[in-house]
Amino acid sequence: MAQQVGRGAATAAQETEMTPGGASGMTEADPSQNGTGAGRGAKAGHGENDGDDKVGRVRGWLRRNPQAATVTTTPQAPSMVAAGPELDLASNDPLVGYLLSAASAVDITSLQLQSPALRALKEAGVVLVVPLISSGSLVGLLSLGPRRSERGYSTDDLRLLNSLAGYAAPAMRVGQLVRQQQAEARQRERIDQELKIAQIIQQQFLPKSLPDLPNWHVAAFYRPARTVGGDFYDFIPLPDGRVMFVVGDVTDKGVPAALVMASTHALLRAAAPRLISPGKVLGHVNDMLCVDIPAHMFVTCLALVLDPVSGQIEFANAGHDVPYVRTRNGVQELRARGMPLGLMPGMEYEEKSFQFEPGDCALLHSDGLAEAHAPDREMFGFPRVAELVGKGPSGEALIDLCLTELGSFTGPEHEQEDDITLVSLQRSPSAWRQEQQVGGGR
Repeated sequence: MAQQVGRGAATAAQETEMTPGGASGMTEADPSQNGTGAGRGAKAGHGENDGDDKVGRVRGWLRRNPQAATVTTTPQAPSMVAAGPELDLASNDPLVGYLLSAASAVDITSLQLQSPALRALKEAGVVLVVPLISSGSLVGLLSLGPRRSERGYSTDDLRLLNSLAGYAAPAMRVGQLVRQQQAEARQRERIDQELKIAQIIQQQFLPKSLPDLPNWHVAAFYRPARTVGGDFYDFIPLPDGRVMFVVGDVTDKGVPAALVMASTHALLRAAAPRLISPGKVLGHVNDMLCVDIPAHMFVTCLALVLDPVSGQIEFANAGHDVPYVRTRNGVQELRARGMPLGLMPGMEYEEKSFQFEPGDCALLHSDGLAEAHAPDREMFGFPRVAELVGKGPSGEALIDLCLTELGSFTGPEHEQEDDITLVSLQRSPSAWRQEQQVGGGR
């Protein structure tokens, strides 16, 4: 705790006594000296007429120069201002407890404590300390050195100092709180600015456009729970003309999740064109993440490779939410076994395949949808998501339906709990001609 009022308050008072009155004091002293001299001169033989003439001349001069007769007496501050010792008073210093219990001026010359602050005060020549206490907390000190008169501080002096401390402590506490709030506001402003920068950087990782695939309709939606989040999705072109769809979710939210998301996204982008197989891509990224990922964090990820001509897909899943596909025969799940990324190295990821028929529509999603809660803590749930997929809309209409139902379920006062990512993939109903050309079928 920094000492707020320095040593030397009594010294400044003595300095004021040694130079009394400033300009006004000098003004009061001059007339008596001049009058005494004038009296002696008159008695020396100038006579009453000479005196009357002088008085008349003075009065005439005053009438002609009225401003010169006005003497302004402005008090002057002492020319010396003493500063106290720099002092850091730790909250566990024994001197703090002693001053709080005393709650009044303390003569420290004979005080014995194992206190670094007390030792520093004595070395600086302080003899009297007045604690400034506000709401039971020590907010500052008045530290005073010995008086110039070499007399001790009287009872009246101590009463005056204690009274001064009673007025100064609350004012000092208010000042401290104002400075603290200003510092917190600056800190929040810096954090907000850093989050905005992180948000801009994160948005650079999201696709700038959706893939333009003949006979396919793709729609996507992403909304973080905070300024930055841990969800991601991407469409990665492969050398053989196929496209890899990836949807992922990093545990936790905010900046740490965003940093892991950025690393995972970069690894997927680098591995997909080279390895192509979704299972091998996830296995490679898992091994890379296990080296550097922070403790207690992991990534769930779905990798799906689509052949836009045949409608055939191959997919692997690293612990991510199961996608749902609406078909002529109802809603199906695309299930494949696999551990989340970043938990254990050397994992293998099961690959499965699925044939999209014309009109089939899939929804890839993160748990921000299914695991949202109503005010009574009921969970939105995966069955409700599957039911929405089976209702018929596709593309943006399906995404809008999911968000509308989620809003009705959670209520208007709901605060989003987790990032939400939705990707809709539909094969056009008119794709049957293309299917006949390549001989596809299920």
